[in-house]
Amino acid sequence: MTTAELLDGALVEEATKKSGLIWVRGACGVERALWHVWHEGAAHVLGDGPGEQPLPGLSEGDTAVVTVRSKDKGGRLVGWQAKVVELGAGTQAWEAAVGELKGKRLNAPDAESMTERWARECRVLRLEPVQGPGLVAASGGSLAAAPVASPATTRGEIPAGLPRLLARRKKR
Repeated sequence: MTTAELLDGALVEEATKKSGLIWVRGACGVERALWHVWHEGAAHVLGDGPGEQPLPGLSEGDTAVVTVRSKDKGGRLVGWQAKVVELGAGTQAWEAAVGELKGKRLNAPDAESMTERWARECRVLRLEPVQGPGLVAASGGSLAAAPVASPATTRGEIPAGLPRLLARRKKR
């Protein structure tokens, strides 16, 4: 392994560990923010069950593009290719991943029986960084999504009499 590959791997690991959310784009092309945990060299996500996050387009053996944002500013730090591996419920890898995910799951309605529900109804996916030519290059532009059409508008001009009303209130 070259020095550049080692540095890329360290950047991916450290950025992903510190970020609360990762953006994942699977085979269907939909990019979605997912909470995760970094464990044993890969990001682990849980979902597709009642009350859990959806995992659209993420299937065993597929690849996905993961974008990691800064926890401070929310800007894009790094992007990387991942191989999607589904962990079978009850396996040693699943138990280890769920042990880490359980600590990160906020506001669970059933904290005591959460792992049993996950085993029955949810999927745990391991997103393994793909060794290769390096990090996913950011494409040109801001990558910002266009806002959804809405009838909402910004506030109009300030009424002409408002400054006098406010000044009168201060005098009282």
